[in-house]
Amino acid sequence: MEFRETVKEPKRVPRRFSLLALVLVFLAGIAFVGTANYAITATNTLEFCTSCHTMQTNYQEYQETLHFKNPSGVQATCADCHVPKEIGPKLITKIVAAKDVYHEIMGTIDTPEKFEARRWHMANNVWKKMKASDSRECRTCHDFANMDLSEQSRSARSRHAAAEDKGETCIDCHKGVVHHEPDEPDGSDHAETAQATVDPS
Repeated sequence: MEFRETVKEPKRVPRRFSLLALVLVFLAGIAFVGTANYAITATNTLEFCTSCHTMQTNYQEYQETLHFKNPSGVQATCADCHVPKEIGPKLITKIVAAKDVYHEIMGTIDTPEKFEARRWHMANNVWKKMKASDSRECRTCHDFANMDLSEQSRSARSRHAAAEDKGETCIDCHKGVVHHEPDEPDGSDHAETAQATVDPS
């Protein structure tokens, strides 16, 4: 007498449920992308960037520059200079920037005095990032290739020509264009202390 093992076939999911699942995944994807885009756009505004009271000093300095007000009426905001346009670097910048909120809450830079004490260290980190990216954000508006050197002052013309020949980038010469350039700390002790403390930049 032979015993045959009966194998049960798995139940098939009705086609309409498969289609429904695909539609739901698609809608969830749209919702995620839409929410992420809204968050990125909202956190790129000048109002958001200056909403922390420790940013008011930077904001006041910015208002005194040509990036804020100029004859052409073209304004460069915080995001134009500090947030990359490409989605990958932009997302990384947004994630890393969350530490600024953390340090505001933790009290590392929550007063003008604390902010000024850390200012050179924070600025130096921003300059390093700009140098590493070949002043990528600056070049969305300014580029050697698009400059009419004949329209520039003699000093600017010679400096820009020399910088291009040497392979220098914007931030090599233009520190302190929008925010006051902080003085470098005196002595190695200060520098070592700055490196040892929590980095809010």
